[in-house]
Amino acid sequence: MRAEKQTFKRAKRLRRDLSLPEVILWDCLRGLRLNGLRFRRQHPVGPYVLDFFQAEGRLAVEVDGAHHDLPGQMHHDLRRDDWLAGRGIRVMRIAATDILDERALEGMLVMIAEAARG
Repeated sequence: MRAEKQTFKRAKRLRRDLSLPEVILWDCLRGLRLNGLRFRRQHPVGPYVLDFFQAEGRLAVEVDGAHHDLPGQMHHDLRRDDWLAGRGIRVMRIAATDILDERALEGMLVMIAEAARG
């Protein structure tokens, strides 16, 4: 599914402006570092940009900061997740605080690998 030109531009900008939790997680996922799985960062899909995407497993990994707990953002996230699910993409949401906690991050990486493998 092809993304709009505007979405590609937004994805490119987001790749340059990763948050600290996104930088940490990307360091763990890039270059086949997680069990040989290939991930893309800030990947455009339709009108959305996915934080991380594992194409073979059709898995989107989203890093959620505190603003994702706000009612308006929660509604947007649900609508977005439903849209992605309709296209066969599963969404895994990870709290940014879990990525910043080294022990929690290890567990998150195991969960990501298992979800990507199916």
